[in-house]
Amino acid sequence: MLTSSCRTNSLEIICSVQESPQREGETIVTLTADRATLAKRRWRGVAQDGREFGFDLDHGLVDGSVFHRGAGKCYVISQASEPVLEIELGRNSVLAAVLAWQIGNLHFPIEVTESVIRSPDDPAIRQMLQREAIAWRPATAVFRPLRSTGHAHHH
Repeated sequence: MLTSSCRTNSLEIICSVQESPQREGETIVTLTADRATLAKRRWRGVAQDGREFGFDLDHGLVDGSVFHRGAGKCYVISQASEPVLEIELGRNSVLAAVLAWQIGNLHFPIEVTESVIRSPDDPAIRQMLQREAIAWRPATAVFRPLRSTGHAHHH
């Protein structure tokens, strides 16, 4: 990813990020942030090497985003793990559809993989899963919820 940035004292301001692959020979330097921070347009963070960055973007960043490079270094976003609930699916597509609808009806995001559905670890979701006698387990993972398709939701 290429960046548009300006430097003020020791703070590098990242104003735009564009797709660009990592280059051979670059040292990877991570900046770890939680999912809520990465969704923000404006925030500050410190990379693994102590370099401070400010972000003033049009949209949030995601795990693995390359946001800056220089002096042989490639700066990459590393999303922090968080408490989640995991529900094993096996090959049960009906269970997957029902769970996605039920969790979505509680207005929580979900992540769907081939083997599990992940949701934030929240008491409302735990209660719903217990009430429906659906097996689940607490875990800590990088949570990558499905992205909105842009449709507005109103009541």
